[in-house]
Amino acid sequence: MFHFKRNVSPMQRVLRIVMGAMMIAGGVLSFNGQAVGYVLAAMGAMGLLTGLVGYCPACAMVGHKPAQSR
Repeated sequence: MFHFKRNVSPMQRVLRIVMGAMMIAGGVLSFNGQAVGYVLAAMGAMGLLTGLVGYCPACAMVGHKPAQSR
């Protein structure tokens, strides 16, 4: 399994999980079967996943430093 250093702070992780879940729910419930709903749900799934894992590949590409453990 891959091992990455976390680059998302604990507060960002909570926000990503909450906002990702809201985007998934909004995409599925508000846009019944439309393409925009699937795109919104997919974006929410990425946010949710990065929040759960604590690693964001996009942040790593732009040089975001690993989160400090407290």
